[in-house]
Amino acid sequence: MDTIDVSNLNRQFLFREADVGKSKAEVAAAFVEKRVKGVRITPYNGKIQDKGEDYYMQFQLVVCGLDSVEARRWINATLVGMVDPENQESLKPLIDGGTEGFKGQARVILPTISSCIECQLNLSPPRAAVPLCTLATIPRQPQHCIEWAKIMAWEEHRKGEIIDTDDPEHINWLFQKAAARAKEFSIPGVTYSLTQGVVKHIIPAIASTNAIIAASCCNEALKIATGCNPFLQNYMQYTGDAGVYTFNMEYEQSEDCPVCGNLPKDLPVDPSSTLQDLIANLGERAEAQLKKPTLRSERTSLYSQAPPSLEEQTRPNLTKKISDLLVEGEQIAVSDPAFTIDFKFKIVFQS
Repeated sequence: MDTIDVSNLNRQFLFREADVGKSKAEVAAAFVEKRVKGVRITPYNGKIQDKGEDYYMQFQLVVCGLDSVEARRWINATLVGMVDPENQESLKPLIDGGTEGFKGQARVILPTISSCIECQLNLSPPRAAVPLCTLATIPRQPQHCIEWAKIMAWEEHRKGEIIDTDDPEHINWLFQKAAARAKEFSIPGVTYSLTQGVVKHIIPAIASTNAIIAASCCNEALKIATGCNPFLQNYMQYTGDAGVYTFNMEYEQSEDCPVCGNLPKDLPVDPSSTLQDLIANLGERAEAQLKKPTLRSERTSLYSQAPPSLEEQTRPNLTKKISDLLVEGEQIAVSDPAFTIDFKFKIVFQS
């Protein structure tokens, strides 16, 4: 779904000014086929979530350079879910690379065998939230106006519709609302590209970091595909802000990983807090980061985001205390529309 923006031109060699507005996948495929004779690439311009298991089953391995934690978690869960112990071909190694300014990482994941992205979720903590009172009454930065448009204006004008960060119409709508908000408070700097960056949590990219991480991912893909050398076990981090430094470590698989583990993850909660507090906490916790969770206990549905009739039926539970709804040690299942799996947690009371 991603298209080429002017800001993309300074950190890679695949795109030219004439390509602005075109599909990144299609332009990149055409460039590589022209540059490297004999190579055949089939580009796909769309969401990875729109493809089923049959699509991913055709590949020998999967290399990711995704721009969000949510997308990484989705492809990770999909590849883990595809594994059939009786079919060796169903295991597709996942090579994931990512950069953030002068820092980056590459990792190799063997679904169900080694640590997966969900096991390592605490390496990607959620961004610190701006207080709603600041967004609602005293915005001071262009980012505040964009967050206001995303959280408050969208909820007011397009309630029930999920923001698609890859849809230009959605991004443009948020940009227009944020620009009007910024004008009201005399705040300069709201642009379409900044809106896109804030909404998609895009960190400005640096060409040298991208090149190093891309090369690392290519090396790992070559090693896995040919067996010419042992592949990474299983996480490498690069730091380039104070020199050139890399280190690697083997991240262990978590038994309570909701994707590849067998045990529910402990979820410490204050029994005097409300279910609404717990739902908000699931979005903030580094090991969860669930934006629109639906919760079910072993006995009943605690809160459902949809359909509207069930949401209305379970809404009174939001103000109830956790101790009135759950007992210590009870397991809950949490689903989120962004993921294909249910997350299992065990309630642990703590003050």
